[in-house]
Amino acid sequence: MPSAGPIVDLDTGTVVARPATVDPLGYVPDGPLPLVLELPIRVVAQGAGALTPLHEALRRSGRHPRETMLLLTGPCGPAERPVIQVSLDGLRSHGYLLGFGGVGAESVPLDLMADVSPYLLALSTEVMARLPRDHRAMAVARAVVELARGIGAHVLAPAIEEQAQLSAVRGWGVRLAHGPLLAPGPDGLVRVPLPSAEDTPAGVELGPRVQELLLPAVTLPAEAKAEEVVEAFGHEPSITSVILVDEYQRPQGSLDRGRFLLSIAARYGHALHGSKPARRLADPPRTVPKSTPAVAAMRAAGHDSGRVYDDLVVTDELNRCMGIVRVSDLIRQLTAIKS
Repeated sequence: MPSAGPIVDLDTGTVVARPATVDPLGYVPDGPLPLVLELPIRVVAQGAGALTPLHEALRRSGRHPRETMLLLTGPCGPAERPVIQVSLDGLRSHGYLLGFGGVGAESVPLDLMADVSPYLLALSTEVMARLPRDHRAMAVARAVVELARGIGAHVLAPAIEEQAQLSAVRGWGVRLAHGPLLAPGPDGLVRVPLPSAEDTPAGVELGPRVQELLLPAVTLPAEAKAEEVVEAFGHEPSITSVILVDEYQRPQGSLDRGRFLLSIAARYGHALHGSKPARRLADPPRTVPKSTPAVAAMRAAGHDSGRVYDDLVVTDELNRCMGIVRVSDLIRQLTAIKS
C-alpha cells in the first residue's frame, strides 16, 4: 500500500492521508497530513513490547499517534485474540486510529472487527481487482460496506485502476479510495472523475451521522507557535483547518485557513504573530459528538453567522478529537436527501 498514492476523498477530491512506512533508519515521513501505516497483526499479538519500535519511530520523527492510522493486516487465530485485544486497547489509549486491511480476504473474525470499533475497513486488493465483473466479488465488497456502515467505520477502496471500479464503490457510498486512477498529475493535484447519475447512493432517508462524514483532522499541540501552523497550511493546499489539541487530544482551538493566513499576511502580521502561540489567533472549536445527525450538525454550524463554513470538530465519548466534518459535505448530504 505505501506505493499506492494518496488517500482521496471521492466527494471533494481532497487528499486526506498518505500511506507510509517506517524507513530503515527508524523514521516516518514528515508533513501535516495524517499517515496510514500497515501493522501486521502478528506483531500486535506479541504484546506491548513489540510495538515499542513503532512508538519510537514516531517520537524520533516528531509525529504524534493522533496523526497516525494503523492498518492491521494478516490473519488472526483464536489463541491470539486476548493478547491482540489488550494490545489494541493500548494503541487506542495512545491516540492511534485503528483500521483493518485486506477485509474480505484475510481471516480476521468479523466480531473482532466490530469489537475494536475501527475507524476504517480497507477492502482487499484481490476483491477490488475482480470488480465489477465478478458478481461474487461484488457481493463480498457490498457485505464489507454494510458491516462498516453498521459499526460506524469508513471504507477504503484500494488499488482503483478503472472507472468501472470507481463507479461500483461510489454506488455503495464508499468515500475514501486510492490507486493509479487517483494518482496526482504532473502538477501534484488529484483529479477525481465526476460521478455519473447511477453512481449516487440510493436509500438515504434521514441523513448520516457526522461520524460517517468524518475526515482526519490536521492537529497541533495547543501550545504550538503560529509559524508551525503556517508551515502546516503551506504543505497542502487542501487543508482547511488546523485543530489545536491538549495532551489528551481534546480540542482547544480551531484555526480556519482563510482567516488565519489573512492575519499572518497582514502588514507586520508574521512579525506580530509568528513566534507567538497560535492559540492567540484561534477560535473556540465548534464540536459535535460523533453520533450527531447531519441536520443537527448544520444547525450547530449556523449558530455563528461569521463562522458558518468553518469545519466542525467531531468528538468521541471522552471529548477527544476524532476528526473534522466539512459544512460543504453536510450541505451536499442534505441536498441529496431533499432531492
